[in-house]
Amino acid sequence: MRKTLPWIYLTLAVLGAVLPWQANLDFISESGQAFDLGRFIADASANAAARSLGADLLIGATAVSVWICVEGPRLKIRGWWIAIPLSFGIAFACGAPFFLFLRERHLQSEESEPTS
Repeated sequence: MRKTLPWIYLTLAVLGAVLPWQANLDFISESGQAFDLGRFIADASANAAARSLGADLLIGATAVSVWICVEGPRLKIRGWWIAIPLSFGIAFACGAPFFLFLRERHLQSEESEPTS
């Protein structure tokens, strides 16, 4: 399982980019114009269920983003910072698993290095 774990994370990162953006493109096509941020926010807070999901995502994404910014440099993971723009520019569902992919690959490479 440990060998396949990075690839599971990478698959989740790809799905985390594709699936939210499919929904975003549907939203854009429904509005008939460019991405309407005001309407998107209004729709995202239209009812209690949407507000719950929004708050859950905001708090979870903030906590994981702080962890990425601490864990990446602490472990000296190359490219750790890429997860932050992926999270905000593509989707958090892409950035977080991408960081986990980088982290797992880093940990596995450290474990396979001979110690002196």
